[in-house]
Amino acid sequence: MAQNLIGSEIIKVAGEVNSMIARGEQICNLTIGDFDPSIYPIPEELKEGITKAYNEGHTNYPPANGVAVLRKAVTEFTEDKLGLKYPENDILVAGGSRPLIYATYLALVDPGDKVVFPTPSWNNNHYCHLSGAVPVMVETRAENNFMPTAADVAPHLKGATMLALCSPLNPTGTMFSKKDLQEICDLVIEENKSRKEGEKPLYILYDQIYWMLTFGTEHQHFDPVNLRPELREYVIYIDGISKSFAATGVRVGYAYGPAIVMDKMKAILGHVGAWAPKAEQIATAEYLKQPDKVNIFMEGLKHRIQDSLDVLYKGFKDLKADGFAVDAIEPMGAIYLSVKMDLAGKTTPAGDLLQTSKDITFYILSEAKLAVVPFSAFGSAPDLNWFRLSVGGASLEEIKNSLNRLRTALEKLK
Repeated sequence: MAQNLIGSEIIKVAGEVNSMIARGEQICNLTIGDFDPSIYPIPEELKEGITKAYNEGHTNYPPANGVAVLRKAVTEFTEDKLGLKYPENDILVAGGSRPLIYATYLALVDPGDKVVFPTPSWNNNHYCHLSGAVPVMVETRAENNFMPTAADVAPHLKGATMLALCSPLNPTGTMFSKKDLQEICDLVIEENKSRKEGEKPLYILYDQIYWMLTFGTEHQHFDPVNLRPELREYVIYIDGISKSFAATGVRVGYAYGPAIVMDKMKAILGHVGAWAPKAEQIATAEYLKQPDKVNIFMEGLKHRIQDSLDVLYKGFKDLKADGFAVDAIEPMGAIYLSVKMDLAGKTTPAGDLLQTSKDITFYILSEAKLAVVPFSAFGSAPDLNWFRLSVGGASLEEIKNSLNRLRTALEKLK
């Protein structure tokens, strides 16, 4: 397993970016799905709460499933904001969402089981490798904002153990329409009804870590259980504070779902020790119980993220209008913009032929000092010339300046 494990393509690009920065080059880094704390600090109340909890001595082991006050706060917050009601015992807290996703794979998937997921999507190919699952990658299309439809997944659900979905989606910044998600949910219900007694059901892993980061009244977050309550026993939700509160390094994630699955995930993570630090858990619990503070923070954070996304989106649309082979999809949620740079076949000033999305990535990095990630890092084909631009690590001014450099870099291609 270890010999055949592929490293993160995002981290490889980021490594080159960091080398350039170390050499004194000014790079607009839109690679990592993270936040620069100097631009996007965590909520002040959360920061003060963490310090207070450490000062009060909360430095010992937390319970394996999370401290009780946090699980209670998550229950109340989730019911209030999403209308999803799960008891405290069905809430599982961990050090961010990654251990929870991996634990879901290990709890549900045996080696050789099929896991269906769309491409591009974040890390499902690697979790399949780690768990021994057979990945069934469903290619999506720009015409549908790179979100899977019922028609896309229908041919692949027979005999599958898990359907892994994410909305708003990393890497695209797009999200499910109500109709599309409803139709996928209906397929899962139909598939489970067709299975024989004793046969494994088909579960949905639903990653909604970005659900609070949606833009405009026309872009609304939907989830399986609210749309189809009969799916309650077959959906595992992945959630947490990493993205919504710009708190990626605070490492507080939580999952909720059917008790039988959550109990097994708790046992797995208990052995691994993938807990969120106790002080951070206590501070998060206190912060979630202040809805007015949360709303004020979220309003400001969303406004600033949307400003950056909108500037990028308009910049690429302007370049397209001027005849350059680029395009972009309207930002809907998360911190990402999907951008097309259809530059394969063009020649650089140095005489190099651009062939793959990787070639384009490194040309744009070296010539425009703009760091982006190709969709090939998320399971898509290397000749799909679409890219993820993540705005959390760059200022609005840096983004504006990068668009001027990008125009110059595009003009140099032949």
